Amino acid sequence: MGKTTLTPFSNMEAASFCSQMALILKSGISSIEGITLMMEDAGQEDEKKLLSQIQETLMQTGSLYESLEQTNVFPDYLLHMVQLGEQTGKLDDVMDSLARYYEKEASLAQTIKNAVTYPLVMLVMMVLVILVLITKVMPVFNQVFGQLGTEMTGFSRIVLNIGTFINRNFILFAILVVALIAFAVYIARFSGGQKLLRSFLDKFTKSRELSHKIAAYRFSNGMALTLSSGLTPEECLNLAIQLTDQEAFKNRLDQCKTAVSQGQDLCEALLEHGVFTGSYARMAAIGSRTGVLDEVMSKISLQYEEDIDARISGMIAAIEPTLVIILSVIVGIILLSVMLPLMGIMAGL
Repeated sequence: MGKTTLTPFSNMEAASFCSQMALILKSGISSIEGITLMMEDAGQEDEKKLLSQIQETLMQTGSLYESLEQTNVFPDYLLHMVQLGEQTGKLDDVMDSLARYYEKEASLAQTIKNAVTYPLVMLVMMVLVILVLITKVMPVFNQVFGQLGTEMTGFSRIVLNIGTFINRNFILFAILVVALIAFAVYIARFSGGQKLLRSFLDKFTKSRELSHKIAAYRFSNGMALTLSSGLTPEECLNLAIQLTDQEAFKNRLDQCKTAVSQGQDLCEALLEHGVFTGSYARMAAIGSRTGVLDEVMSKISLQYEEDIDARISGMIAAIEPTLVIILSVIVGIILLSVMLPLMGIMAGL
């Protein structure tokens, strides 16, 4: 069967696949038999094609790693860990750990998505309310002023002119809106756009700190998985570096990698180059001395996850009332700029 063209796996899809494979392997069933069982349970045609391709390559090579690599839908980190699992004979444990890892990644992604979605909806609604006010409501007030033998002046006139310009150039305005939507899609779906957004957000202290914590969470989570597989600290760093796309954090990890390759202790390197700070660095140092660094890394990732959730919740709690206040102030200023002169005119009649 020829190679199928499928979209890359999401975190939840990767977690589901790894969870099923872990259950199969822990039950004593071989990878080939397991893929066959998964094919029988597959409900969608694309899923059957993918599993069929994996099964075909697996029967030819006997390597699950090569079978998954040929599909081009699995993350590089997952592929490296599957290869390691096959080499060490711990594929069932690795699959189980990968399932938990990608479940956490999916949870983090959903948390961030929820944090961004509601403020964006509020922002769009705020813009729509203001547009309706300046393009539909203000001309009505302008007619009232005209019937009273006067006209709008000052700020209200400026707002009216803006609304008139938008009405007269509706096509141009619609093109601008479509361009903004396309730019938002580019930022949301493509790596280049996401990199551009991260570069912009990193200019702000709060968002830079949150970005660092997210990168540290992914790093510590990956280190917990690789260390539990028996890799050396340098090998763990090589794999864990792939999990972060924040340039500043990745540069720190590269410096740590160089230091560790020169014989420096892993935890000392992490502290020295600012990957971990404060209590996290002390926890890692204690874990290294007691031989349970993988467990400590898992606890560190859990604490980072809780810290990230708390920070995002705090940001949402601050953004929501701020947007409401801004909308109220803008609408209030526009209406007052019209109502106060109108009340003055009415009082003089």
